[in-house]
Amino acid sequence: MKWFILIAFLLIIASLASAMLAMIRPRPGRNMVRSLGIRVGLSILLFALILLAHWLGWIDSTGLPLTPR
Repeated sequence: MKWFILIAFLLIIASLASAMLAMIRPRPGRNMVRSLGIRVGLSILLFALILLAHWLGWIDSTGLPLTPR
């Protein structure tokens, strides 16, 4: 599961970099819009899969303790 999340983050960053390169060009056009749309879709999918994995018990939440020390 950790590898899947890492690969998804790398794909999101690559899509964001692709959109940035498209913005630098004189006429951004469709490539920038497509790259940003892919990034948004991947981000939503990753968030939903992390919630599903937590609900199914594949990953455990580790947070701050609820009781003060």
